[in-house]
Amino acid sequence: MPIYEYRCENGHLFEVMQKIVDPPVTACTTCAAPVQRVFHPIAVHFKGSGFYNTDYGTSKRKRELDASAKDGADKQDAKTKEKKDAAPSSSKDSSSGATAD
Repeated sequence: MPIYEYRCENGHLFEVMQKIVDPPVTACTTCAAPVQRVFHPIAVHFKGSGFYNTDYGTSKRKRELDASAKDGADKQDAKTKEKKDAAPSSSKDSSSGATAD
């Protein structure tokens, strides 16, 4: 059963445990003044990285993803080029050493 909080016109606060189908309390338990139910926001915590960005993409987000993909491809191309440059030079050294014998 939920607990409801009520506040009377005189400032008294009190809680009442009642079923959802029960009628709301109309009088203060302390002074019998009219009361109103007090509503509180619920606690919601969005955890994890990129909740908003991954669920609701924008054109800015798309540009950022495209730019990061391009940067990643450029870095990969640079690494591949370095490996290709390093590989032929080592094979030339070994081949030139073999012909010198």
